[in-house]
Amino acid sequence: MDYDKALEFLFKQLPMYQRVGKQAFKKDLSNTLALCKILNQPQDKFKSVHIAGTNGKGSVSHMLAAIFQTAGYKTALYTSPHLKDFKERIKVNGKMISKEKVIRFIESYEDKFSKIKPSFFEWTVALAFKHFEEEKVDIAIIETGLGGRLDSTNVIKPELSVITNIGLDHTEFLGTDLVSIAKEKAGIIKESTPVVIGNSSTVRKVFEEKANSTKSKIYFAEDFEYDFKLNSDLKGYYQEENINTTTLSWFVLRKLGWKISFPQLEFGINNVTAITGLQGRWQILKNSPKVVADTAHNHEGFIYILKQLSEEKYSKLHMVLGFVKEKSIEELLKEFPKEATYYFCQADIPRAMDKNFLLESANNVGLKGKTYNSVKDAYSNALNSASAEDFIYIGGSNFVVAEIL
Repeated sequence: MDYDKALEFLFKQLPMYQRVGKQAFKKDLSNTLALCKILNQPQDKFKSVHIAGTNGKGSVSHMLAAIFQTAGYKTALYTSPHLKDFKERIKVNGKMISKEKVIRFIESYEDKFSKIKPSFFEWTVALAFKHFEEEKVDIAIIETGLGGRLDSTNVIKPELSVITNIGLDHTEFLGTDLVSIAKEKAGIIKESTPVVIGNSSTVRKVFEEKANSTKSKIYFAEDFEYDFKLNSDLKGYYQEENINTTTLSWFVLRKLGWKISFPQLEFGINNVTAITGLQGRWQILKNSPKVVADTAHNHEGFIYILKQLSEEKYSKLHMVLGFVKEKSIEELLKEFPKEATYYFCQADIPRAMDKNFLLESANNVGLKGKTYNSVKDAYSNALNSASAEDFIYIGGSNFVVAEIL
C-alpha cells in the first residue's frame, strides 16, 4: 500500500461529515471505545487538553500548542478538518505525521478493525491517539470534530476542558437553540476536571450546572481582566476573544503545575503560524490588490469578518464565496455588503452548496454577482476585475479556502 492508496482507503470509510454532511453523525462512542480497546487504550498514555466550541476552537487549539511548544513540552495537536493535506490533522511539535506512519497503521489494523466498521473520523482519531502514544508526547491538544458529548475524541481524560463559545451551527443534529447546543458541547466536561469557558453570556447557566454535577472548577473568560495586551500573528477581530480564552487556559494550566512563563505565553501567541503551521485565519495572500482568505463559515464567525471588512480601506470590494448545503443562507447573506461584487462558486465536494442556489439566494437579498465553474475560476475572475486599490475576500467554508491556498 502506498500513501495515495492509504488515503483512498480512509476516504472510503464513509460516513465522513466533512464531505457528506449529516449522514456522518453517529449517536454513541461505541466504535471509538472498541478501537481504543484494540489499541490498548492509547488515549490513557498521554496527558491532554480537550477543546470544543462553535467557533475559535481551531485557533485556540493552535495557540495552546504554540505555547506548550515554546515552553519546551513535546506537544501533540489533533485538529479537523484539514485544509490541504490530511496529515495536517495530526502533528507533534508542529511536524505532521509521516506518510509511512499512516500507511503502517492502516496495514496493521485494517483486519482488526473490520468488524467494527469505523468511519473516517474514527479511523483518524485512533491513528492520532496511537501516534501520540508512540511519540511519548508530554501533552496533546485535542480538538473536537463536531459537538462534544458524542464526538469521537470524547474518550480522553483531559487535564483541562475548554469550550470557546456557542453559536447556531450544525443545528440538524446538535439542536436548534443555543441551550441545546451548549449541552452537547458541555459533554466534554469531565469529573473533577477544570473547564474554561470563552464567550458564554447566553448559556452560562448550562455550563455552571454541568460543572456542578461533575464537581469541576469552572472559569469564565468574561469574568477576567488583564493588565496586559497580547498580540498574535493570527489576525482578525475574532482572535481577541480567542486570545482571552487561551490566556485564561494558560492561567489554569499553571495552577495545575504546568511550567509555562508569561514570556512563553506571549511568544507562543505571537508566533502561532510559524510554530504550528495554521492557515486560513484572516490570511493575507496578496497585497495589491489585498487578498484575504478566512475559514469563517457561520453567522457568528461572519459577524467578526464583516466588522473587519467594514474597517478595511479599499476602492471596491470583491467577495469570492461558497458554502455547504446545511447553511440557512439567506439570513446570513442579509448581513453582507450590498455594494460588493460577488463571485459565487462551490467547492469540489458532495456537500457543497449549489452555486446557482447560492446566486438565487443572494439575489433575493439584494446582492449582485455571477456564478463560476470552480473556486479557482471565481478567484481568477475576481483578480482580473480588481484594481490595485481593491480588496478581495475569499471564504464561506474551509473547502473554498483550501482550493485557493
